[in-house]
Amino acid sequence: MRSHGIAALALLALGCSGAHAAGCTALADAATGRVLRQDGACGERVTPASTFKIALSLMGYDSGYLSDEHLPALPFKPGYADWMPSWRATTDPSSWIKNSVVWYSQLLTEWLGDARLRHYVTAFGYGNADLSGDAGQDNGLTHAWLTSSLQISPLEQLAFLHRLIARELPVSARAYDMTARLTLVGVLPEGWEVHGKSGNGLRQNPDGSSARRLQVGWFVGWAVQGTRVVAFARCLADETPQQDSAARRARESLLRELPALLATVSGAPQRNSSNSPAATANSR
Repeated sequence: MRSHGIAALALLALGCSGAHAAGCTALADAATGRVLRQDGACGERVTPASTFKIALSLMGYDSGYLSDEHLPALPFKPGYADWMPSWRATTDPSSWIKNSVVWYSQLLTEWLGDARLRHYVTAFGYGNADLSGDAGQDNGLTHAWLTSSLQISPLEQLAFLHRLIARELPVSARAYDMTARLTLVGVLPEGWEVHGKSGNGLRQNPDGSSARRLQVGWFVGWAVQGTRVVAFARCLADETPQQDSAARRARESLLRELPALLATVSGAPQRNSSNSPAATANSR
């Protein structure tokens, strides 16, 4: 992780598409905020799904709920979200991010409380900042980012990641450092150090209900090489039912393509070259 003194900053949002999915691709210059390229409906908001854990990590370390990579280590209890076998175990900050454990996020937001969570989300300028949750359920504190009210677009993911990279968010230096440590994915052969978080969910129908067989997948983060930092967000929206996780497809395809895509980053603006709609998502 680098501080706001970086001389050369660029932002890259990468959408993905294929035979069964629609997506968004956008690039912007971080120093000026000028969008250099966007393909698809990059302004369409969808649920952040588990990419919201990047924001939650900043909140957790800034508030003191999270101590380091391994504390607090919290035991799984019956009644917690247990959709994945890996969630049915004692979880610490490192395994929370690695395994994308929903109940650990919910314990964090319950500890923060409504007022502090709203303060952070508003201060971060995070998407629509709507923490109301499901209509009539009064569950925003634990479900707003889960197939619910909180929505963010690929371009808004970029804006949030830019402020994170530039250390312009109202959190402590330790919050930035620990979040970078938790989100480390690895180093590409070309020397780019990649940080990121995936997120998986379901598309939503116009009435807000879930299209239960149509997934949305994210992979967002940043790559560092020397004084260059490139942030990315890939959003994939299935148009036909798929068996494999959309988040896994978004992450794996992005990591395969990232070296070539990073090599093409330039200051030459390009016109929007796609009119494919982004989906509204439902996620974990």
